[in-house]
Amino acid sequence: MSEAIHAATLTLDTHVDIRWPDPPDATQETDRCVDFPKMQRGGLKAVVFIAYTPQGPRDAAGHQAAADRAEAMLRHIRTRADGVARRFCATADELEAAHEAGGLAVLSAVENGNAMGRDLARLKLWRDLGAIYLTLTHDGHNDLADAARPKPALGDGTAQHGGLSDLGRQAIAEMNRIGLIIDVSHAAKSSMMQAAELSRAPIVATHSCCRALCDHPRNLDDEQLDMLRAKGGLVQITALDAFLRPPGADGKSPATVADMVDHVDYAVRRIGLDHVGLSSDFDGGGGIPGWANAGETKNLTAELHRRGYGAREIDLLWSGNFRRLIRRVQGMAEI
Repeated sequence: MSEAIHAATLTLDTHVDIRWPDPPDATQETDRCVDFPKMQRGGLKAVVFIAYTPQGPRDAAGHQAAADRAEAMLRHIRTRADGVARRFCATADELEAAHEAGGLAVLSAVENGNAMGRDLARLKLWRDLGAIYLTLTHDGHNDLADAARPKPALGDGTAQHGGLSDLGRQAIAEMNRIGLIIDVSHAAKSSMMQAAELSRAPIVATHSCCRALCDHPRNLDDEQLDMLRAKGGLVQITALDAFLRPPGADGKSPATVADMVDHVDYAVRRIGLDHVGLSSDFDGGGGIPGWANAGETKNLTAELHRRGYGAREIDLLWSGNFRRLIRRVQGMAEI
């Protein structure tokens, strides 16, 4: 039964990193957790590939290098689609059309607003290149916001802005204007709560888990989860072991797919099914026994079904809720 549900479901992974520079040919079997053969094998129909830039020096040269890298990665991600077997999608309608046509869907997003520098116009450039969301920070504070995990090596203290900076607040307004989804994974609680309060549109945490179950700085506490519900947003529970279960005596987390669904269950009970989704963070640290790569995606659906989620609920978790979020954010845009 779960295999039939899985085959029919538009399965969307909302956060997958790519190697950069020199990304491998994703149309072939690779050493990465995600490539198109693994997606086909595991029944993973759609992926948001990430233009990620690590936090570095916040000077003109550092900002320019990050901007150049993000733009090059977004342009590369578009080339992963051929328009037939693999379609590039930047709207929910395009995503659904790709699924209905039997093709895989390629989406893109930018991780770390540092690549914007101090130039708000870059947000529109990324949106025009097809990016559907921007993750405000990565590890380390940037000029937009404080991060959940500061980088002392870059001179970070516990906080710099007390949440969002003035520039960060301007960026929130511009993202609302152009229909670019605000992703608060990696952001400090102060940044996340302020972004939620300020944004006219719903926000998302694309790769986070529940702090009540695992006390990790990258996870969201109950107050944050409640804020996502209040704003019509989503938490995309992710397959990163350290976010799911604390490490054991050997220093390694024993997390499996069952633990991931424990976090799904908790979030569903806390804020409701309509505010929960799924992601892997593959090739960025994600991957657990049972869902170690895209080829094993059906195992997550099987565990959800075993816990009592039916076809409708599994569709909402895998993409239905995120498709609604895309439509809502893009529908509220002013361009």
